[in-house]
Amino acid sequence: MSYSIVCSDVTFAWADGTVVLDGLNAVFGSGRTGLIGLNGAGKSTLLKLIAGELAPASGTVTVEGRIGYLPQNLPLGTGSTVADLLGITPARTALHAIERGEATEENFAVVGDDWDVEERAHAELARLGLGHLDLDRTVATLSGGETVMVGLTALFLARPDVLLLDEPTNNLDLEARHRLYEAVAAWPGVLVVVSHDRELLDLVDEIADLREGGVRSFGGGLTAYEELLETERGAAEQAVRTAGADLRKQRRELAEAQTKLARRARQGRKVQESGSLPKILIGARKRAAQVSAGKHRGLHEDRIESARQRLSEAEELVREDAEIRVELPATVVPAGRTVLAVGGLPVPEARLETEPEDGPVPVALEELIVRGPERLALVGPNGAGKTTLLRRLAEEAAVQVRYLPQRLDVLDDALSVLDNVRAQAPSASTTEVRSGLARFLFRGDRADRLAGTLSGGERFRAVLASLLLAEPAPQLLLMDEPTNNLDMASVRQLGQALDAYQGALVVVSHDLPFLRSLGVTRWLHMDRDTGLTEIEPM
Repeated sequence: MSYSIVCSDVTFAWADGTVVLDGLNAVFGSGRTGLIGLNGAGKSTLLKLIAGELAPASGTVTVEGRIGYLPQNLPLGTGSTVADLLGITPARTALHAIERGEATEENFAVVGDDWDVEERAHAELARLGLGHLDLDRTVATLSGGETVMVGLTALFLARPDVLLLDEPTNNLDLEARHRLYEAVAAWPGVLVVVSHDRELLDLVDEIADLREGGVRSFGGGLTAYEELLETERGAAEQAVRTAGADLRKQRRELAEAQTKLARRARQGRKVQESGSLPKILIGARKRAAQVSAGKHRGLHEDRIESARQRLSEAEELVREDAEIRVELPATVVPAGRTVLAVGGLPVPEARLETEPEDGPVPVALEELIVRGPERLALVGPNGAGKTTLLRRLAEEAAVQVRYLPQRLDVLDDALSVLDNVRAQAPSASTTEVRSGLARFLFRGDRADRLAGTLSGGERFRAVLASLLLAEPAPQLLLMDEPTNNLDMASVRQLGQALDAYQGALVVVSHDLPFLRSLGVTRWLHMDRDTGLTEIEPM
């Protein structure tokens, strides 16, 4: 059977009237499609519409085949276990009951054909590098990356025909990412993945670029698509130069025409003053000259307007994405000030007693001290405890600290972006807050949008604004996987904001290009076996 997704004239708007999609038409067939676009373009919303979690205001979404959907943030209940997240708890409970002798018709109905459900679950977990996880382990004890991989395991266990993945590499360490790449490359059905991970997007069969209410599809991966865009951009820049030259030419011709008309008018006045021609003839010539001048002027003005329109359209094609421009002088930290001093860090002694063949084990740090505007990168595998360490640092900092969690759950969804930031800077006037938000690209009515209606990237910018515009200004900023859910333009915007930040910075990330762009002064590695160690730059 051929599986597919067809979106016909799909329109969707949030409750506050913000239009996300308007008359969208798109088709996703067999194979792997990478869905890209600027933050706020509607990528996650489109996946939710396809998954049936949202309903379009008009139009239809038709899906042939069973759907499996991995959202950006998995919905987790308190006390949920790995088995719960895998969706196998009912079958597993019934199976164990039968094994205890409770051979009821109801238990057999729940098990169905899933007699090997536990074996299959363990096999899928092992395939994605999670063989160490117990099915009864609570999700609360997992790292963000482990949680994502368990969610992926649940989808592979369900064997859907259509697989929807929204930023699946968020929080994944390098090993987990490569396991995901292998699973995606082997996927046999329809797959639509929203991601900013370049390596993942080079594995797809097609790129679908969602922008300005439409989808543009291109066969091939991201690199090939970007090469095409670069070629088009070169052509567009040439069009700007051509349109600009044409506009200057039309303006020059209008000036020349006006000069000629003025010269003729002067000559006509001289003839009239000389009395050498009858008044009736002079009047006819004057009227003809006025009509001719009007036609010339209208013709040249039309040409100028046409040239100006072509220039505007050409410039629109090459316009860069908006940039964050912000100054944060209040975040300055003197070079000698102790920002953070945390002792009693765990040292795994059993691991330190041995020495690997490729050299000595790095010495584990028992104390972490940060002074002045240092920038620390904290890297390591999923589940090593990086997020736990960040939370501890937030509790023991010696200066004003702000913490950016993975889930961006520091905003009140029922409040506007403006009111969320005002809550962090109560003494600032509304005008001052609006001015600050404008620098984070929330201009005009955008600052009045409810936080609950923001896209992943917009939400990130709102959280970043609430942290950096807070009072008192933060002198230590802790960030946990900050590039999650961000497109390439938003990652650049984050870098721009952090360039203006002058305090101390500790960042947990698996995005090495992003870390290298920050001017990291110290690299720390955290591992279950070796603890926290200082390493050479990556």
